[in-house]
Amino acid sequence: MNNFDTDIVIIGAGPVGLFTIFEAGMLKMRCHVVDALEAVGGQCTALYPEKPIYDIPAHPSILAQELIDKLETQAAPFAPTYHLGQTVDKVTRTMAGSWHVTTSKNTTINCKAIIIAAGCGAFGPNRPPMENLAEYEGKSVFYLVNKREDFRDKKVVIAGGGDSAVDWAISLSELAEKIYVVHRRPKFRCAPESADKLQALADSGKIELVIPYHIVSLEGIEGKIYSVIVSTLEGEKKALEADILLPFFGLAMDLGAIANWGLNLEHNHVKVTTPHMATSESGIFAIGDIATYEGKLKLILSGFAEAAQAAHAARTLIYPDEVLHFEYSTTSGVPA
Repeated sequence: MNNFDTDIVIIGAGPVGLFTIFEAGMLKMRCHVVDALEAVGGQCTALYPEKPIYDIPAHPSILAQELIDKLETQAAPFAPTYHLGQTVDKVTRTMAGSWHVTTSKNTTINCKAIIIAAGCGAFGPNRPPMENLAEYEGKSVFYLVNKREDFRDKKVVIAGGGDSAVDWAISLSELAEKIYVVHRRPKFRCAPESADKLQALADSGKIELVIPYHIVSLEGIEGKIYSVIVSTLEGEKKALEADILLPFFGLAMDLGAIANWGLNLEHNHVKVTTPHMATSESGIFAIGDIATYEGKLKLILSGFAEAAQAAHAARTLIYPDEVLHFEYSTTSGVPA
């Protein structure tokens, strides 16, 4: 069991959670961040990394993954500790009034405040119903792309018909030896321009569209696949020679243990009071898509502002006897 002490535990490493690290750091508070996914970025990384976002101030257009990369860089000077691939299973209040956080990997973190920035709750991949899938996961079956370079000169099967499947097929076609895209129907659920790019790559031979098929089983040794078996709805099967399978069937979203923490909930969202983003439990705050209040706008931009409000409110718990002399970042700079 790993045991840590910090000022704030942030639940969720999406864009709003990452910006919270910066806001807390500017107020001299240390953060540990817990996220169910194996990489930071939340939906931006998991669902649409190659999609442009148009409503981030000073960026007429910025790719979702580029936004995450910049937020991670912005947070880096404050040395956050990330606990990825795990969920917060339990929170208990200590006799001193602080919080004891326990994760699904038996990590324990003692903190004075918790900021929930978990989007719509804990995310986990929708796994294809195949036997022995677990023995290949993390070795040759992946639900996220962390580094494009890992796929150079590989034979990759991408299953799915949404934005993430199409985006990664287009992106990885630049460096993979072979890309198969397996989908049940000719029509893809993605932006029209992405569908056009995919078809153009298929026409040029850079991508092979395997339609209408679905994946049914894997063949491999010691966690390494050598072929993916696909089938039509009529049962006609064929094998695709492959090194890697990327199933992109979306993410399952669930409040998970958060639903049992005694917080006021409203339609699977955490009800907060503004302006401090405080929940019904003292010392726990909620921001971003998971938080609800009158006039709520589900925008990354709104989440950034909520992060600042929650961080300032949390500071009064962490430094109760210290008066904050607020300074703009242009005056204070970023602490070394």
